[in-house]
Amino acid sequence: MPSLLVSAQWLHAHLGDERLRIVDCRFSLQDPLAGRQAYVAGHIPGALYLDLEQDLSGPVRPDRRGGRHPLPSPETLAQTLGQAGIGNEHFVVAYDDPPAGGMYAPRLWWLLRWLGHDEVAVLDGGIGAWREAGYEVSTSEVRHAPTAFKPNPRPEMVVDAEYVARRPAGTILIDSRAPERYRGEVEPIDPVAGHIPGAINRNWLDGLEASGRFRPAEEQRKRFEGLEGEIIAYCGSGVSAAANVLALELAGKQARLYAGSWSDWISDPSRPVARGPE
Repeated sequence: MPSLLVSAQWLHAHLGDERLRIVDCRFSLQDPLAGRQAYVAGHIPGALYLDLEQDLSGPVRPDRRGGRHPLPSPETLAQTLGQAGIGNEHFVVAYDDPPAGGMYAPRLWWLLRWLGHDEVAVLDGGIGAWREAGYEVSTSEVRHAPTAFKPNPRPEMVVDAEYVARRPAGTILIDSRAPERYRGEVEPIDPVAGHIPGAINRNWLDGLEASGRFRPAEEQRKRFEGLEGEIIAYCGSGVSAAANVLALELAGKQARLYAGSWSDWISDPSRPVARGPE
C-alpha cells in the first residue's frame, strides 16, 4: 500500500478492497456541524464520517490546559476507531476539503501514526480531486461492523508545553499558523495573540497548491530548507500543524507535534508571548 498520500485515481481503483477504510474528516471551526452536513449531502462511496471535536479530540478542560482540541487518550481513540469498524488490519484513507479545509485529514493521519498504525494515507486534493476526476459521490451513510483496534502508542511523537519551554538548544520550533497570527497582528480564535518565543513561521497552507494537493517533495524541501536537528511543529490547537508534519515528511524530515499548541501555551498566563516578525 502507498504511504502519506494517495490520488483520487488510486482510491477509485481500490474501492472494492476489503482492507480499505475511507474516512471523511471534513469540518469547520466556524461551524462545527458543517462537516457532518457536507458528508450527508455527498461523500466518497464507502466513506464513514469522523468528527474532529466528537471523535478525534478529547474533552476540553475548564482551565483550557491541553488546548482547544486536546488529544484523546489512546484507549478512547482506539475504541472510537473500533466502533467505526476500523481495525489494525485496515488501510485507512482520510480526506477533507482542501485547501482551506485541508488540515483535518492530516489530523487523523497523525493520530493513527501516533497509535502505531502506519497503514494510513491522505487523499491528495481531498474530495475536490475526487470530483475533479469525475467520480460520483454517495449519500448513503456507511456503517461497518465494529471490530477491535489495539493501540501501540508512540509517545515520542508528541511533546507538551513543559518540554517546549525547556527544549534543548538548537531545537527548531515551527509555528504553522498564518503569518499575521504568528506576528500577533490578529487573533480570530484564541484570547491572546502572538507566538511562542523562538518559534519560526511556516504557514501550513503554503504546503498546498491552489488545487488543494500537497506540493511536490522538492518544493517542500525548499519550504523547510536549512532546518536540521529536532523539529517541533505547533499551530492553534494541534490540527493544522499535522499538515506541516506531513509536509515535512514529504521533504524527508521528521517532526514532533506540540499537540496542545498555542491555545494550550496561553492557558498559563506565566508563559512568555512574543509578537512581531521572526
